[in-house]
Amino acid sequence: MAYKTYGGPQTADLLDKSTNVSLAENNPDVMTKLAHQLGLSSVLSFQDVFSLTEPDLIALLPRPASALLFIYPETDLVRAYEVEQKASDKQYDGCGPDEPIIWYPQIITNACGLIGLLHCTTNSPAAEFIEADSDLDKFRKAILPLKPKERGQYVHDSEILEKAHAAAAQTGDTTAPPLGEDPGHAFIAFVKGKDNHLYELNGCRGGPVDRGVLEEDDDVLSEKALTLGPLPYLKREEEAGNGVVNFSCTVLAPSFVG
Repeated sequence: MAYKTYGGPQTADLLDKSTNVSLAENNPDVMTKLAHQLGLSSVLSFQDVFSLTEPDLIALLPRPASALLFIYPETDLVRAYEVEQKASDKQYDGCGPDEPIIWYPQIITNACGLIGLLHCTTNSPAAEFIEADSDLDKFRKAILPLKPKERGQYVHDSEILEKAHAAAAQTGDTTAPPLGEDPGHAFIAFVKGKDNHLYELNGCRGGPVDRGVLEEDDDVLSEKALTLGPLPYLKREEEAGNGVVNFSCTVLAPSFVG
C-alpha cells in the first residue's frame, strides 16, 4: 500500500512570550521561506513527499535527503504508544560539537513545527549549508555548548526566531486554530547523525531516539531509513484497522532547478 501525504492545517511556528505559539500549516513553501530567511542556503528546500512506499514516487525527489519531517495524527493508538515509549525514555544530557545529533526539548506549547524545523536545519548534513554569519549560524553556534534544558530555554527566548516566525506565519494558506488548541497531530524529524545512526527527534521525548544504524550512502529516504523511521507508525495504524492513515511528510533536500 502507498501512503499518500496530506496537506492542510498542521502545527505551526509563531512564537510569543507566553510560551505558546500561534498555529498555521506545515507548508513546504512556508518552511522553506523561514529556513532561508534564517540563513539556510537556497540550495536546500522543503518538498512534499507523496509516498513512503512507492519507489517510483520517491525517485522523483532530489537526493541526498538531509532530513524527513513526518507529521502524524494523534489517534488513541498513537497516544497509548507514546505513553509506553516515554516511560522508558532516558533523560538526554548531551552537548558540544562531538554530539552525533542535536536535540531540542520542547518547552513551548504547540511548537513541534518549530522544533522540527530546527532539528532538520541545524543538524548535518543540512547544517553544512548554513550561510556564514547568518542568524541560523549564530543560533547554532550559541546552542552547541548548551545542555538540553538550556537549549530549550534559548529557543523560547530567541527574538530572532520570534521575528522570523511572525513573518513566515503571514504566508500560509489556512486559518490558524485558536491559540492553545490541541492541533491533534505532531511533528517528528528523522535525521542521520554523524555516527551514521538514524535518529527520531521529537522535542516531547526525553532525548533523541536512536532507531538504528544506516549504511554510509543511505539518506533519510533510503529503504532502510524509511523502514526504521516513519513506516512503523503507519503500520501500527493500518494494523489497528481504524482507517486513519492521514500522515504527511516533507523532506529537506536539494532544491529543484528550473
